[in-house]
Amino acid sequence: METETAPTRLRTLPSWLLAQAALEASRRVAERLAGVGAHRSHFAVLTTLEEFGPASQAALGRRCGIDRSDMVALVDRLVADGHVERNPDPSDRRRNIITLTTTGARRLDELGAVLAAAQEDLMAPLDDRDRRRLVDLLDRLIMQRDKG
Repeated sequence: METETAPTRLRTLPSWLLAQAALEASRRVAERLAGVGAHRSHFAVLTTLEEFGPASQAALGRRCGIDRSDMVALVDRLVADGHVERNPDPSDRRRNIITLTTTGARRLDELGAVLAAAQEDLMAPLDDRDRRRLVDLLDRLIMQRDKG
């Protein structure tokens, strides 16, 4: 459905507006990341490793919300690209520990710049004050959901 021609009753529903904004944001992010040979899951894994440190592959998948079957292929790709290392856990050799490499940290910075440009493009109609307010409101909605 075209947003401009959507019925007024739809265009006044916060849930519908949020869904439309999310679809547009997702499209822009996916296009920008694809342009540099990446996917949002690459950024999620790399930034999680940067912030929280090495983790088991299973724990990393849970934290990032990535299915374990998808996680194997994703880590394989990141290992092949030199962005992470996968080593057996010394305390449980059945488990792998994933670690961010220096190359991965550089790639994370590159992807961060790509995402910043996508955010800037998406938020262009809003001034800085409105952007901060929107982020605050969305954060409150998400945090309320997580509490409930």
